[in-house]
Amino acid sequence: MLRSLFAGVTGLQSHQIAMDVESNNIANVNTIGYKYSRANFSDLLAQTNQIATAPQGALGGKNAVQIGLGTTVGSVTRIHSQGSIQNTDKNTDVAIQGDGFFIVSSDSGNTYKYSRSGDFKFDAAGNFVDNNGFIVQGWLRDNKTGLVDATAPIANIKIPPGLTTPANASTQVVVKANLSSSETVTQFSPTYTLDATAGVSATEKTEDMGVMFNASGQAFQLTPASAVPVGGQGLSVSFDGGTTTREFRYTSGTPVPGITGGVYYFQSTEDLRAGMQALAVGASAGATVTINSQGKFIVSNTAGTPLDIRIAGISDVNTVENTRFTANFATMAGALPVGTSLKQSQAVNAATHSASIDVYDSLGSKHTVKMDFRKQSINTINGVAEWAYTITVPQPGSIGGIAPNTNILEGGIIQFDSNGALAGYNIPGIDFSPNNGAAGNQAVNLNFGSIGAFDGITSFDNPSGTSGISQDGFPGGDLVGIRIDQSGTLVGSFSNGRSFGLAQIGMAKFANNEGLVSDGGNVYLQSANSGDPIIGTAATAGRGFMQSSSLEASNVDLSKSLTNLIIIQRGYQANAKTITTSDTLLETLLGIKR
Repeated sequence: MLRSLFAGVTGLQSHQIAMDVESNNIANVNTIGYKYSRANFSDLLAQTNQIATAPQGALGGKNAVQIGLGTTVGSVTRIHSQGSIQNTDKNTDVAIQGDGFFIVSSDSGNTYKYSRSGDFKFDAAGNFVDNNGFIVQGWLRDNKTGLVDATAPIANIKIPPGLTTPANASTQVVVKANLSSSETVTQFSPTYTLDATAGVSATEKTEDMGVMFNASGQAFQLTPASAVPVGGQGLSVSFDGGTTTREFRYTSGTPVPGITGGVYYFQSTEDLRAGMQALAVGASAGATVTINSQGKFIVSNTAGTPLDIRIAGISDVNTVENTRFTANFATMAGALPVGTSLKQSQAVNAATHSASIDVYDSLGSKHTVKMDFRKQSINTINGVAEWAYTITVPQPGSIGGIAPNTNILEGGIIQFDSNGALAGYNIPGIDFSPNNGAAGNQAVNLNFGSIGAFDGITSFDNPSGTSGISQDGFPGGDLVGIRIDQSGTLVGSFSNGRSFGLAQIGMAKFANNEGLVSDGGNVYLQSANSGDPIIGTAATAGRGFMQSSSLEASNVDLSKSLTNLIIIQRGYQANAKTITTSDTLLETLLGIKR
């Protein structure tokens, strides 16, 4: 009889504990990151009145006769299921989606506590803390390397208020562009200005007429002489009305331009101008042929006799007339009296393209680097196209140019193979001295792409254009905002437009999450049965990822908890009934004595 009373008592005690556990769950239904607990009942040791016996002969075996002595709460299990993610308006709120815990410390990392509550903020000293004032643990950016090393020991995350980033001098310029190989271009510039003096002055240049374009951007595409005196497109020119006529035929450079067999062979704009000049002077002592700043061939006649200029294309058994070239010079034809009047061709142009980008010196000052590309030649045998390029920086900056223009570096050559891939370039970088108090001899590498590949500058039959240009320098700036990415990296945004990782939140994973013990304040402590923390970054080695501007809600299911309350209440009432019933039986037993 007394056993039933004590069994009822154990039932009351156990259900009271279950009530306490479920009440705590309901109390924490809105606690961020809370994980609900479950009371697990187990029976107590039973009293054995008769042991079990084995079968013997014709007599069967008997089971043991045992009387249970009640129940107890054998364990309270914390259920670490995922809570729902709630979006918030605070960018320092962080939720974990998946396994893992935030690591916080109240004593600079001597001891660690673990939490699923990511309601973090920065205190007055710049410490990244939770609502208890515990500092979040992780890794900080190394100022020397500029990287966050997640293999180093974790430490307090602290970002000083008013953080600034120093200027970073540019070390590389990466260019992705296309330099058109088309016979029609939209980007072109006049051929260089040339005068009638002997030779070419230091400020003048000469260009291959075979890669020149007319005023509409259409390539002349002159067919060169294959063997003198055979072939070669060009012009038939006379300055005296046809009495003396000379053929000017294009050659690609072999043999050397000049008169051969009564034909004047030219390759460059200067070859053609000089040949016309010599022919014009023979007709009138005061005649000159120049090329003006618009790329036009100009014939003037200041003294001597009047000129009667005649221009015609060349068409014979070896040559098909280049009508485009003829039309470009046909406007020079006509009478040219002695005096101030002149005759001029249409413009002769070169295909060009320009790209520019701002680079930064050690002080963070900005300087524009401009790259001017100009089509120079094409080898019709192997298909190699060649463009010249010039690099310019603003004065008083210097990049090793020839005095007095040390800010202009000429002589760059970039080549392309027959597929339009980069074949090579000869200026891999510049040595920049801003001459403004910043560090001099700043090496800036020019990255035009990989040789034989199409990852940089190419030469396709498409319009010239720059598809991408970048550099790695930046001026100094002040911290204006912080965001947190899925890896837990605190990314700082600065007033100079740069963003980079300032720190990274560490995460701990345990072999047995249920072995952690609660320490209040939404934190847990490691126990002997939880295992040691395995610390690393989010979204690696089984750890979940982090979601900023979000918090993980309690995983308490309120409807389930309220249902459990009913079950616990009924269990408690039923155990109370066993006690009252046992008491009634005792009264009956005591009544026998009366």
